[in-house]
Amino acid sequence: MNNKFQLSAKTLLLSAALSAALAGCSNQQTEQNPTTPVAAEVAAGGISKQTSAFDLQYEAFELENGLKVILHQDKSDPIVAMSTIVHVGSSREKAGRTGFAHFFEHMSFNDSENVPKGANRKMIPELGGSRNGGTWSDGTIYYEVVPKDAFDKLLWIDSDRLGFMLNTVDAGTLEREKQVVKNEKRQRVDNRPYGHTYHVIKKALYPEHHPYNWTVIGDLADLQAATLEDVKEFYHQFYVPSNATLVIAGDIDISETKKKVNLWFGEIKAGKPVPKMQPQPVTLAADKKLYHLDNFAKLPEIRLTFPAVEQYHKDAYALEVLAILLSEGKNAALYKSVVEKARLAPGVSAWNQASEIAGTFSINVRGNKGARLDDVYRAIEQALADFEKNSFSQAQLDKIKAKQETDFYYAFESILDKAQKLGEYNEYAGSPEFIKTDIANITSVTKADVMRVYRKYIKDKAAIITSFVPKDQPELIVTGSVKANVEEEVVKQGAEQNFVENDAIVFEKTPTKFDRSEPPLSELPELKIPDVWQAQQGNGLRVYGIEQTELPIVNFSLRVDGGQLLDSKDKLGTAALMAQLMNEGTQSKTPLELEQAIGLLGAKLEVSGDQEGITIQGQTLAKNFEQTVALMKEILLAPRWDQQEFERLKAARLTRIVQDQGNASRIARNAFMKRLYPQGHIAATPTGGTRETVSAIRLDDIKDYYRENISPKQASLHVVGAVSQARVLDAIKGFNTWSGKAATLPQQPEVSALKQPQLYFIDLPGAKQSVIYVGKATVAAGSEDFYPVEVANNRLGSGMSARLGQTLRIQKGYTYGAYSYISPTSYQSPFIAASQVRTNVTLESLEIFKDLIANYRDTYKADDLAVTKNIIIKGNSRKFETLDRLLAMLETQSRFGLADDYIEQQQSYVKQAGLEQVHQTISKHLDEQQMIYLVVGDAKTQLKRMKDLGYGEPVMLDKQGNLI
Repeated sequence: MNNKFQLSAKTLLLSAALSAALAGCSNQQTEQNPTTPVAAEVAAGGISKQTSAFDLQYEAFELENGLKVILHQDKSDPIVAMSTIVHVGSSREKAGRTGFAHFFEHMSFNDSENVPKGANRKMIPELGGSRNGGTWSDGTIYYEVVPKDAFDKLLWIDSDRLGFMLNTVDAGTLEREKQVVKNEKRQRVDNRPYGHTYHVIKKALYPEHHPYNWTVIGDLADLQAATLEDVKEFYHQFYVPSNATLVIAGDIDISETKKKVNLWFGEIKAGKPVPKMQPQPVTLAADKKLYHLDNFAKLPEIRLTFPAVEQYHKDAYALEVLAILLSEGKNAALYKSVVEKARLAPGVSAWNQASEIAGTFSINVRGNKGARLDDVYRAIEQALADFEKNSFSQAQLDKIKAKQETDFYYAFESILDKAQKLGEYNEYAGSPEFIKTDIANITSVTKADVMRVYRKYIKDKAAIITSFVPKDQPELIVTGSVKANVEEEVVKQGAEQNFVENDAIVFEKTPTKFDRSEPPLSELPELKIPDVWQAQQGNGLRVYGIEQTELPIVNFSLRVDGGQLLDSKDKLGTAALMAQLMNEGTQSKTPLELEQAIGLLGAKLEVSGDQEGITIQGQTLAKNFEQTVALMKEILLAPRWDQQEFERLKAARLTRIVQDQGNASRIARNAFMKRLYPQGHIAATPTGGTRETVSAIRLDDIKDYYRENISPKQASLHVVGAVSQARVLDAIKGFNTWSGKAATLPQQPEVSALKQPQLYFIDLPGAKQSVIYVGKATVAAGSEDFYPVEVANNRLGSGMSARLGQTLRIQKGYTYGAYSYISPTSYQSPFIAASQVRTNVTLESLEIFKDLIANYRDTYKADDLAVTKNIIIKGNSRKFETLDRLLAMLETQSRFGLADDYIEQQQSYVKQAGLEQVHQTISKHLDEQQMIYLVVGDAKTQLKRMKDLGYGEPVMLDKQGNLI
């Protein structure tokens, strides 16, 4: 089949009349079919008059083997995105083979019959692109974005994965990917607070043989038991063309691309059709209360999970709104009951999760330290009773729908966004045309719909009620709860099976009519750097802008230099707390009124603080730009300083500090910085302060900080999107009334180079993984040496194709990921190499870090430099695609005082850099003998081994990074 359609993703903003027309059409359809209504005109192969103005064109067709293909042309950037959805997730697995869809996703990034080992993971980044994949309960997705000259190589790689992969899989590859996936499970589930929550809920909610009875990542025992025969069976059953949708979007020629798709994908065998999944909703006869004593949690958490409806069901849209009404904002019933009145938690959350065959509605509260979850549960019940009694206003609903609509449009901002959404609609809703029905269903939710789904799915309905509490505080669990069945892995030294990959595997090659050897690159796309305009107000406020009219949206940020740098040493966290408080109302608006004013515009405005600045971030529709800027001015120049909100935010910050003590990565990061920088240096303190310093902050401290440090003379405004320079400058005229003296930013102490490496260790009993940090202080981001260090690091740890990732993950299977980077700061920026590794290979991983960094200069050859240049130069073709990337470019320029042409300067440096130049940078700034090493892990099993690294007995630290 071959049909052409038009729809609104490029200029998707609907007028009120069009929204109403679509909503009316949608309501009529959803009454006839409450699950996945597809517009009638799609079935007829045409488009309706009311949507003919939409201008995002795509072409959909189907190959003879059943592969569904969608093409979309967008020549705004010289890049191409490919997204392949295979309709197989954990819901297609068999009991006893859980986690297999996700495991197979990992397997699919290895070699295939015509694509050599490592090409998928290494070649695409080295061509200047990016690639990844993902698995969820209902599907697996593979996606890439490359400069358009590498488009043919994507066709080669992706078609070979779909049709010619299986014969190359051997036992060594199978075992390595098992270890990588198990490392991912440890990192995402076993070694983090509340990580087992979804496992407990799924086992309790869904019957044993229901497809949602297990998590996507599955059980370790099932994974370890997987065989080559299992892999082959899974591949033949589900990786067939008719069970997939391929979307290609970007700078392509439609006619030519159709021919290429037919060549590369057309001769893949059709395979047997995969039956469609039908809805399998579940019900609960009574509440099920379960608890888990969590090894890493520092705060008690309760979650209520109600059975709900599947994806695209008409009730799912109303449940989405219900979740927001209950939990988001000052008027939310859960917030008012749990946070404001009972003061049992710093925040609440609720969400609706509509999957392909069933859904859930969840309410989650992570309580304050020592909060009894019985009390939290009662507060939740009171909130639901209040919601039913008081209902909600039309203004609240309008605000939510405005935000949902804006978010919907932002979901189509990039080429990859478009490719993924078109594929998702095609594979799960029956056609890309469902985009119109989707936005119509979003905008047509009524008050009656929301109250109806509340009564149908939530009111007096049974739920799974889970209590996850610190392991030594069982008294906090909900009364009547029973112990959940959670199997904690025991990681033993030497327990993992060794594997040897065969790089010379012999296999029978599938005969093909088409030459499937590697295609050449086409012409290199020309880099087009967007025009930047600048201006300055009389009060000193600097303004930077880029006009980009591809979508009718605007992103902006206003940054005031200073941040935690200007905090009193005994009251660190003042700036961050002040920034949070600025979100809570203005002199003329209560917190609730401000929230409503922003929401009714469909906009976002948020003030935040970090170590070096205070930033107001904003997003808005272009038509609402002036109104949004007016609200930003009000927030900045007329803060409310509400005492009650101050106390709430301060308590929440103290709770977060306690919570972080169970997060191994946060512990490692804070302790590493404390040991890397001298006492008194801003980097040696946690962003947001410590329990002692935050406890000391008073509201008057906030006011004093604001009065002394918020000045236009150290502020920059950055604006990108569908708004002209003249319009921006006109909109900010009101900022001329802003005045103040420039604050003096304190000079930071110089970091002296170490004479020899130092090894530190922090005990986290029972840890399934060890967090490793290695690094040193280098140069400030404004220094001429900073960018050369970034370039030099590229082949060490910048992405999975670099040495750290290739060695620790691909060759050894020790980790899920390993990277190195330099964080840009105004002081001596930290160079950091880090990973989370399986506990029983902590020493071996440290030795790899040591070896790779110490020998990096000597092993960095001419081919490394060539790859680096290729990655950076060609990768720049993707640098200016989204508003966020453009905004980041402007922020970097203003923050570090870079020249107007700094992008061109960096491009020129990369092109001209020689091998000796890079070697000098490595020797000067990445000397391993000047680095510190830090491990957060299980001392009982690993501490004795640490001295074998060769850097003496490790120095023991507490979780705050202090010497023990």
